Amino acid sequence: MKRLTFPLAVLLLWACQPQEKQTLDLNYPETKKSDTTDNYFGTEVPDPYRWLEDDTSDETANWVTAQNQVTNAYLSNIDFRDEVKARLTELEDYEKVSAPFKGGDYYYFYKNDGLQNQSILYRVKNFEDEPEVFLDPNSFSDDGTTALGGLSFSDDYKYTAYNISEGGSDWRTAFIMDTETKELLDDKIKWIKFSGMSWYKNGFFYQRFDEPKEGDELSAANQYGKIYYHKMGSDQSKDQLIYSNPDNPENRFGASVSEDERFLFIYSYTGTSGNELYVKDLSDPSGEFNPIITGFENDHYIVDNDGDDLIIHTNLEAPNNRIVRVNYKNPTSENWEDLIPETENVMTASTAGGNIFTSYLIDAKTSIKQYDYQGNLVREVELPGIGTASGFGGAMEDEEFFYGFTSFTVPYSVYKYNIASGESELHRGPELDFNPDEYETKQIFYTSKDGTKVPMFIVHKKGIEMNGKNPTWLYSYGGFNISLKPSFSTSRLVWLENGGVFAMPNIRGGGEYGEEWHKAGTKLQKINVFDDFIAAGEYLINEGYTSSGYLALQGGSNGGLLVGATINMRPDLAKVAFPMVGVMDMLRYQHFTIGRAWAADYGTSEDSEEMFKYLYSYSPVHNIDPNATYPAVMVTTADHDDRVVPAHSFKYAATLQEKNPDNPNPLLIRIETKAGHGAGMSTEKRIELNADMYSYAWYNMGVIPELAKKKM
Repeated sequence: MKRLTFPLAVLLLWACQPQEKQTLDLNYPETKKSDTTDNYFGTEVPDPYRWLEDDTSDETANWVTAQNQVTNAYLSNIDFRDEVKARLTELEDYEKVSAPFKGGDYYYFYKNDGLQNQSILYRVKNFEDEPEVFLDPNSFSDDGTTALGGLSFSDDYKYTAYNISEGGSDWRTAFIMDTETKELLDDKIKWIKFSGMSWYKNGFFYQRFDEPKEGDELSAANQYGKIYYHKMGSDQSKDQLIYSNPDNPENRFGASVSEDERFLFIYSYTGTSGNELYVKDLSDPSGEFNPIITGFENDHYIVDNDGDDLIIHTNLEAPNNRIVRVNYKNPTSENWEDLIPETENVMTASTAGGNIFTSYLIDAKTSIKQYDYQGNLVREVELPGIGTASGFGGAMEDEEFFYGFTSFTVPYSVYKYNIASGESELHRGPELDFNPDEYETKQIFYTSKDGTKVPMFIVHKKGIEMNGKNPTWLYSYGGFNISLKPSFSTSRLVWLENGGVFAMPNIRGGGEYGEEWHKAGTKLQKINVFDDFIAAGEYLINEGYTSSGYLALQGGSNGGLLVGATINMRPDLAKVAFPMVGVMDMLRYQHFTIGRAWAADYGTSEDSEEMFKYLYSYSPVHNIDPNATYPAVMVTTADHDDRVVPAHSFKYAATLQEKNPDNPNPLLIRIETKAGHGAGMSTEKRIELNADMYSYAWYNMGVIPELAKKKM
């Protein structure tokens, strides 16, 4: 048993000072231990909470219920929690519209009136007309927890294939709808995962896995991916197997048909980076799949084809990426010719209207260039400001398209781009009660432990005092070549408008500076990621933005690993920590769902004794210090997370509570129901989660937010 404190119901404090508190006994649930032990290269490693990996057992369900009761009781005693939720709800309640895309005679776009759990897909022939509802995911379930997972139109736009995700799961079920009448066909395609739907003639290509055993849907390893072709009007059992690799069960695949329907491209993956690429000429009935590139050391994707020539985006011999051109009959890399060479900035590419649009990351900010198919620069695209632009793409016949622009203090706005003139005009901006002039964003470069310069964005109200007492939210990711870019968040605005600071470092492991930056945070160099994050916190403290008593750490998925490892290494760094849906057991992650695909970034405990010892040295669940004073921790996960299974968080929270029963700060876990890894989470659940995190952070910092003072 330990004693935790809760605020008195009536307090009239008018500064960011600790609240007067009353004590309340709080018992962590008893978690049984087993004598399970694994042997890794002669080292015995206990795993006493292995039983929590069974997410279908009554024992695990009872444990989840008991933990949630403790967490909910704690959160319900925070006086201003309702005010935080009310303000989040108020800010979220504005119309949000996506960039439209052209499909046949219609323009399609997503719109959320404000608090709808899922955004609705609308269509309109002319923007002056009243749009009609095309597909409403809110009708998929009564509670808004079934989401639209993706859709694809047939080439004549007569049909739409769309898939749904139930309860946040990565599993998808696909349906086909008549585009004009909006009536569903009888087709139902199940067990799709990590796959788009690429149309060809009267059907589409997709990837699926074998149907899992009952009860194993959310935890069993996803192996033996296969590409199938589904013909409209037929039962799934008759789908044609197009591509597989039965000798390599970890292989996963993607299929894509060229816009002119000339070629079928197959992408083969074993991890989250690096892929093989194959091509088949669909105009040749007897044609075979020919390799364009084999091996998984580099990343490649097809930008487009220009007749017989393939235009390929690759980082082979170009860590920051380049675009090459090659004839499909001799497509291997020795025949590649540079079309758009590599630069010092990371580049991605898309096409529209017979042009190639390259997007460059310059210190995590977007720059766009327009080229023709011969690699000649047409223009540098003038963007609305410094921030993140997305959506530069369309069909070959398009004369214009729409793109989105955002930054930390600029809400997502939609612009129309004229391909011939290069002019952008505002199509639609949000109507939100927010004044960006009250806030400032800066980008600084700080020094990590090994001397590496790392960029970090810092956002806050203008004129804050550098007194070390500003509540500060430090968020990062650091993995899988993923780049963190400036974007607007209404939930983050609640933190900022109440005097908080938001900081986002672009640490190693991400893709902000190309493949070298990514590789510097993988496998036996993973420690660089944690060092970069710790150094970011130290910078904020040393520069007077905050102090350890006012610093909160947050990260999700690989970022959950980041937070878990960081507070083991430096439990004194922050006052609050949120490891969200994290990879916390680095010795066993590869045994669940898609986990083995992460080995390209992490390595596995089976690879070698050296790799095992390295993973063991930072694995969050294995390095909890019973003698340390940990910050207030709230682990978050969800019952339908079948990407990073909740067992990671269960075992971590149980170990944290067991080894630190008298920690002066609470060590809690919040387990969401009917939710998954994050994608498709309903608006209601998202607001509740953010309200709980902000309330938990402010309370444990001893801070009364301005929004609560107004109610006193």
